[in-house]
Amino acid sequence: MHTRVTPASSHAASTRRSRVRATERPDAARNGAMSSSSNRIAGGAPPTYVVGAGMVGLCVAWRLQQEGVQVVVVDRDEPACGCSFGNAGALSFGSVAPLAMPGTVWSAPGMLLDPNGPIHIPLRYWLKAMPWLIDFVRAARPDHVERIAQSLALFLAPAAECHVEILREIGATDLLRFDGQLYLYRNTRQLASDDATWNLKRRYGLRAEVMARDAFLELEPRVGPKYEVAVFTPDQGSSIDPYRHAMAIADDFVRKGGVILKEEVTGFARRDDRITGVVTHSGTLEAERVIICAGAWSRQLLLSLGYDVPLESQRGYHVMVARPDSGIRRPVILSDRRVFVTPMSEGIRAAGTVEFGGLDLPPTARRLNLLARHFAEAFPEIEPLADGARWMGHRPCLPDSMPIIGKSERHNGLWFAFGHGHLGFTGAAVTGRILASEISGQRRNVDISPFSIHRFDPGRRVA
Repeated sequence: MHTRVTPASSHAASTRRSRVRATERPDAARNGAMSSSSNRIAGGAPPTYVVGAGMVGLCVAWRLQQEGVQVVVVDRDEPACGCSFGNAGALSFGSVAPLAMPGTVWSAPGMLLDPNGPIHIPLRYWLKAMPWLIDFVRAARPDHVERIAQSLALFLAPAAECHVEILREIGATDLLRFDGQLYLYRNTRQLASDDATWNLKRRYGLRAEVMARDAFLELEPRVGPKYEVAVFTPDQGSSIDPYRHAMAIADDFVRKGGVILKEEVTGFARRDDRITGVVTHSGTLEAERVIICAGAWSRQLLLSLGYDVPLESQRGYHVMVARPDSGIRRPVILSDRRVFVTPMSEGIRAAGTVEFGGLDLPPTARRLNLLARHFAEAFPEIEPLADGARWMGHRPCLPDSMPIIGKSERHNGLWFAFGHGHLGFTGAAVTGRILASEISGQRRNVDISPFSIHRFDPGRRVA
């Protein structure tokens, strides 16, 4: 689920152009795959249900389908309507440093006190956010940071390869670009405050080159005078349209016999310790297995089964700030503001900020205005759009910056793939590969135990 704060003709039109529409009822899923009488795949066996039609859920479903598994994706909204619609489109496989770095923890109070800062917690939400923040501080211990970085490095290493594999198969490789990413800093002192993060990323293989202003202007000549130094990561990439990217996968999934069902999952059917289906407003849908890919809504969905994970929505915003021919060539990150400026097919998108506020509070207009202002400060010579689309969405964030991936130890037939935080787009395709391999029995040489949901069980927490 997402919020389009203001309509914009090009953005609104893009959501209507998709060839895939989710079916409204189980008995309407008629493309040869579903039986209305039993909610089973024709032939007798119940399908695998993927709960959540965002980028992660679609990649999981697509990969399972490639392995011969009959899959139904179920979501209360149309496909790719959440962060898959509005994210920054950055493919950042080198982002192995957790958000909870010691330097970040020490600088967070200053960011929170700065009304123009990149982090915002509404006064009425502080008490609710406090348990998550305490876990976040614990995760910043040096030994935890090293363990998290090692796990994320193994997880993200094949991320680009996995995206390209899917896009090549579906004939949509034009959606990805590998022009690198440019991280701007106002001065060398500001850059030095991120030394620990960059050193950690380099240690795990990311190429990152420090550039003086004259050098980075050769890459991005429209950057204004407030930024004096930059770090360039030449191997990283971006999507020219995250929504169209996700929908290309959804289109291919349906074309090959998959079903996308527009229903809200409200609970689960159980037999002893086995999950046997999902409960919706239209009834119970029998399942061979259920995979939770519901993003920021995963926690409340799983509470009925006794899973209480510290999943928090870090609300992110975007503003379409300039025309596509504005001269920005690659993702440019305003490091002091935690803002990504990404060139996309429909224009330049400024995306970012972190706002706590849960799933129900309305968008904050000030955060949107700040994005536009930060863009104007960084690129003063680019004429901004007067009526660019504005959006807010919910990043599903865990305090240790690692997603939850794998199967339940308590409920047979229950699997998880959520909590990717700021790396949902980057990690979606590799998550699909991992789960498809685990479920089909073709296990790869990847240890996914660090991503288990049970790391948050009482008595088993390491942070």
